[in-house]
Amino acid sequence: MPERTDPPGLSNGVLLRLAFRNVRKSARRSILTASAMTLGLALLILSRTLADGAHESWIDQGVRLGAGHVAVQGEGYQTSKSLDDLLSAADLDGAVEALGSPQFESRVSAYAPRLTAPGLASSTGSSVPVLLTGVDPAVEVEFSPLDDLLAEGRYLEPDDRLAAYVGEGLVRRLGLRIGSRFVVTAADADGQIQGQLLRVRGVFRTGVPDLDQSLVHLPLSTAQDWLGTRGGVTSLAILMWSSRTAAAARRELRDLLPSRGVEVLTWTETAPELEAAVKIDDLGDWVFHGITLAIVALAILNAVLMSVLHRRREFGVLRALGLTANETGRVVIAEGVMLSVISGLLGIALGLGVVFGFWSDGLDMSFLMDQELEISGSLIDPVMVPAFRIAQIGWSLLFILFIGISASLYPARQAARIDVAEAMKFER
Repeated sequence: MPERTDPPGLSNGVLLRLAFRNVRKSARRSILTASAMTLGLALLILSRTLADGAHESWIDQGVRLGAGHVAVQGEGYQTSKSLDDLLSAADLDGAVEALGSPQFESRVSAYAPRLTAPGLASSTGSSVPVLLTGVDPAVEVEFSPLDDLLAEGRYLEPDDRLAAYVGEGLVRRLGLRIGSRFVVTAADADGQIQGQLLRVRGVFRTGVPDLDQSLVHLPLSTAQDWLGTRGGVTSLAILMWSSRTAAAARRELRDLLPSRGVEVLTWTETAPELEAAVKIDDLGDWVFHGITLAIVALAILNAVLMSVLHRRREFGVLRALGLTANETGRVVIAEGVMLSVISGLLGIALGLGVVFGFWSDGLDMSFLMDQELEISGSLIDPVMVPAFRIAQIGWSLLFILFIGISASLYPARQAARIDVAEAMKFER
């Protein structure tokens, strides 16, 4: 007798045609399932683009008033905050020269040398502890938002010598006004207490009480002469076009600068409170996304499983005609994949369409804020401008595909385990 052989399995093309026929045949179920997946993905894209945009805005506001996305500092300054750990004039020139190389031109927005020291501001009426920051007015206006927060007077100019740009809280506490003189004192590079007379040229208002009461900008050359730093600064603050390029820029700068006497840090190291706030908010976003995706997965699982249970006789006939248990399960999985792909593309189109159509210029959330909010010393902008990242949209699509396939595995297993004899006797 000739040896008996099993019939060859059906091709993937045939299984896909069967899956497509089943999807088209159960149009109402398919539309309901696809709608849940489409809306879930659109909501995920909308939420992620707005959240990414809000986080980038928080970081940008924080680093502009702080040490930048990347900071070049003297070794040990981040811990000591002492003028003993200055960035020397030679190292400052080396860092500026490195930033002028072609590899940084497309990524660096601005950079600003700063000389920062704690001190005391005094007038005839009172004394207030302040943070004294020597800045180069010509470059600081491209870096810091303080000149745009002008409340009275003007910002510092390159020719200023004994000028000061102060917050309205400090003006109120010291009883100052435009043109008023006051004295600041601080320890110089040799550890000696030195005083300096300044005149108020401008007043700013950030809405952050700590900044408005303590921050004082004065010309960098004046601060260097007064504190005897010999051209040194406490940091070179570097502003990137995107916070996501900060880590790579730090690595490259470390390779170009001396290994001793210089530290290169990112904003996550110079502003750990801001990093913690972004991470906490991002975790909350992902919890919300997880709940949304779980609801979508349950909807898919319910729809596909009910489809299997109502098609026992159909699957029994297919099995009787030669489909193996494995091929029957693959048909069900193919249905889930097909719905996921179609829904994913529709969800991306819907999500991006909503964002571009209604909130491309930002979503104003000020109606939810009874008062101004701040994070790590910077004011939160209530207008959330979405940030589009191809990688983020790709991950969102993969999540939906993963959920669609995962939710189809159990129904596929149930379809594969159908008893042919029992299924043929099943009456619909």
